[in-house]
Amino acid sequence: MPLDVLTKKLVSALSSLDDEARVDALNQIREALHSVSPMRDHPCDLVLWVDAESVEANDYNPNTVAAPEMLLLERSIEADGYTQPVVTWIEGDRREIVDGFHRGQVGRSSESVRATTRGRIPVTTVRRTERNDRMASTIRHNRARGKHQVGAMSEIVQDLAKRNWGDKKIARELGMGPDEVLRLKQISGLAELFADREFSEAWEPAE
Repeated sequence: MPLDVLTKKLVSALSSLDDEARVDALNQIREALHSVSPMRDHPCDLVLWVDAESVEANDYNPNTVAAPEMLLLERSIEADGYTQPVVTWIEGDRREIVDGFHRGQVGRSSESVRATTRGRIPVTTVRRTERNDRMASTIRHNRARGKHQVGAMSEIVQDLAKRNWGDKKIARELGMGPDEVLRLKQISGLAELFADREFSEAWEPAE
């Protein structure tokens, strides 16, 4: 069957569905097309519209957005629509945000936005199943945007160090210099993070 004829039949079939069923059907079609796409290794090759309530925040994001910027983000989505999906990962039935927490928050809390998206938000899916890799991915997404809370960044560096990531790997994966990694370790106040350094015995955590 010629591709244009097949496309017309598909569009006709979709047009007969109500809005909710059509969105679900389009998600299935996108997943099927993605499975044979030469670009399937890139998450943006597959954008799905999922129930906003089914997407959970992570517990480590150090990015903050002030109230005026949140209002501007809401206005931006109202005026221009979603121009960027929320980046997520999946474990079983659980979908957690890697990047785009605030876009997801607007999609859940703004009545005007929900009215245009039918209570859904656009998502892509990364294959970062290890917590270390997901944390690093979040930081890479956030580094050039918003403001990082220093304390939260320090906690992430502390967590990664405890999970056996060395300073060089932390610096490389988070886009930091060695000095920045060192400063964030110092803020954490945990002497064990410096166990691999020559000066560790002389270093004392601040009171």
